[in-house]
Amino acid sequence: MSFSSTQLSAVRGMGIYEPFHQINSWGDTFRADGTLHVDASTNLPVDTGLDDKAEYGSQESVEPSRSDQESNRPVDKIQRRLAQNREAARKSRLRKKAYVQQLESSRLKLVQLEQELDRTRQQGIYISSAADPGHLGLPGTLNSGITTFEMEYAHWLEEQHRHVSELRSALQAHITDIELRILVENGLNHYNNLFRMKADAAKADVFYLVSGKWRTSVERFFQWIGGFRPSELLNVLMSHLEPLTDQQLVDVCNLRQCSQQAEDALSQGIDKLQQTLTQSMAADLSIPGSYRIEMAAAVEKLEALEGFVNQADHLRQQTLQHLSRILTTRQAARGLLALGEYFHRLRALSSLWAARPRESA
Repeated sequence: MSFSSTQLSAVRGMGIYEPFHQINSWGDTFRADGTLHVDASTNLPVDTGLDDKAEYGSQESVEPSRSDQESNRPVDKIQRRLAQNREAARKSRLRKKAYVQQLESSRLKLVQLEQELDRTRQQGIYISSAADPGHLGLPGTLNSGITTFEMEYAHWLEEQHRHVSELRSALQAHITDIELRILVENGLNHYNNLFRMKADAAKADVFYLVSGKWRTSVERFFQWIGGFRPSELLNVLMSHLEPLTDQQLVDVCNLRQCSQQAEDALSQGIDKLQQTLTQSMAADLSIPGSYRIEMAAAVEKLEALEGFVNQADHLRQQTLQHLSRILTTRQAARGLLALGEYFHRLRALSSLWAARPRESA
């Protein structure tokens, strides 16, 4: 393949002479029959191209796997991002649900507080010379701690009714033990909330709890240091827990005996406190100026009453927890159901007693 002088001049003028010259020189390396002409004086190695092809082939075998990995990376990132978005959305829904529940609880408390204030205004229960300062607190003010407890306890009773209904439906539906255990734990925590509320109320006015003004008349008939006797409730529940194994019977009997011993110790402590107060108030009545000293000493002794109420509630709480550990899940559920029904019947009996027909004189 050759070019005329005119063609070469045109090529040089276009600036592409070198490539064309190289192509022309490559043409000299081939014979007329198409075979490769090798000049021995050049000592150029003969390259068959097999190594390049092998290397090229190996690169082709590797490149697809790399491309697959690179193509999979965006998919993995998208999946992780979607999973993170779903988790963030779930947490956001939980926060929103908790916030709505908190708002609803606050709204309910506000409505109850307004009702309590309206009832207080209508009845005229403000501190005056005829008011009961032991119930209402400091002169000229309402005892906010007791008012708060009364509202919380009213809400607690509503929740108690809901828990009892859920337990009854669950036992009738024969749900799994895992689901039933959740209801049992919720029921125990519900009683724990009551003990916490009572501890706050005891700080505000311990005599309010001991007197049982926050309960119905029939419930007050069974009152013991601001609540119920654990040993008596064990006797009530025994018939609802059967059948019990021999080991369960032994454990329940031991629990009842321990509860009775603790109850006796607390009762003796209360009796001792009453005797001490009686002696303190009756001492040196005829000595002038002893009034303030004796009253100050009596106030200090009365502060121990709050500790007795807290210890009695702690005994009630521990008895419920130990009993739930002795029983199976379904037995514990039946026990909580029976306990809720028992207290409901006491309140119903109080209503029937108050509404009973009376003969006119």
